[in-house]
Amino acid sequence: MNRVEISESIKYIGVNDQAIDLFESQYIVENGMSYNSYLILDEKIAIMDTVDQRATKVWLSNLENALAGREPDYLIVSHMEPDHAGNIGTVVEKYPNMKLVGNAKTFQFLSQFFDLDVSEKQIVVKEGDELSLGTHTLQFIMAPMVHWPEVMVTYEKTEKILFSADGFGKFGTLDTDEDWACEARRYYFNIVGKYGVQVQALLKKAANLDIQMICPLHGPILKENLEYYIGKYQVWSSYEPEDKGILIAYASIHGNTKKAAEQIGTMLEEMGAEKVVVSDLSREDMAEVIEDAFRYDRMILAAATYDGGVFPVMEDFLNHLKAKGFQKRKVGLIENGTWAPMAAKKMQTALEEMKDITICENQVSIKSTVNDTSLAAMKALAEEMLVTVHTYGADSNGIQPI
Repeated sequence: MNRVEISESIKYIGVNDQAIDLFESQYIVENGMSYNSYLILDEKIAIMDTVDQRATKVWLSNLENALAGREPDYLIVSHMEPDHAGNIGTVVEKYPNMKLVGNAKTFQFLSQFFDLDVSEKQIVVKEGDELSLGTHTLQFIMAPMVHWPEVMVTYEKTEKILFSADGFGKFGTLDTDEDWACEARRYYFNIVGKYGVQVQALLKKAANLDIQMICPLHGPILKENLEYYIGKYQVWSSYEPEDKGILIAYASIHGNTKKAAEQIGTMLEEMGAEKVVVSDLSREDMAEVIEDAFRYDRMILAAATYDGGVFPVMEDFLNHLKAKGFQKRKVGLIENGTWAPMAAKKMQTALEEMKDITICENQVSIKSTVNDTSLAAMKALAEEMLVTVHTYGADSNGIQPI
């Protein structure tokens, strides 16, 4: 069993999945994934969510060991996505007297995933409802569309713990030694990113709570410096840039557009740009490039023309950005085409469908390979990119106080 300390009466019973390669069949997770589940031991016992069916055997063992012969009274279902709800059927069968706690939407979804009759076992809660376990009291807070309609979080009033569902989660197992922000940022923007307004609404509710610990459904339990984590979520969910910097994302067929991207990157560094990141959309993790697009305040897109449009990986990247609510950024465009270049026009059309995007006036059109004319255009674009259009909060990372 994982040795994760929460408190004497609240036990971690989750599982590290080190064998998974793609989370949600699309996100690369080189360091695996944790499926977090918790047990509150009191006069009444509550299980806080189950885990993915990939981890059933280990989770049941962890649960039985923590129960030490007792039986659970409640299963709190904060989120019906299968990586958390996958073992509801298993645990209901194992403990037939246990009641299930969720909101109305929870039980609608439960009937879609499981052939279970829980009509006599369900407790339907709404905003602000409480459930006493004895010395512990659970308060339920609705968090619709963070990031499914039925999501709710639970505040334990005695130990002041927020069970935050998918909020404040990250990729990676709990025994992975890595910086929290990097993988939490990639997780946030690729999974929750579209729902910034809803996350802001939840943060406003959380601001009224005395939170001493955050227990998410993925990633480490957060016990110290909670202002840092909440501050990150405030910035991310408001779509404000986190850092000053320029992402150059390129889509190159034979290497000439790649050379242009690298050349303008060098120009920007020589001109004093704070941070320049150059990414190959054909080869790098798309989710990580999306993370950087949201992290920095400026971006240059460089793409070859292809079949009268834009090279497919760039089209895919733009579709991802639109789906995740990309906004409030300054963007420069570089196109390449041996004849009838169209990439810049197509990229601009896609960007104009997004909110509050400033498109640079200086656009670069390359005919096959970079020459003196296109170099001059790239220099003009670089100079325009160095003029920032967003303001930042008090500290150097652009974090604004909440």
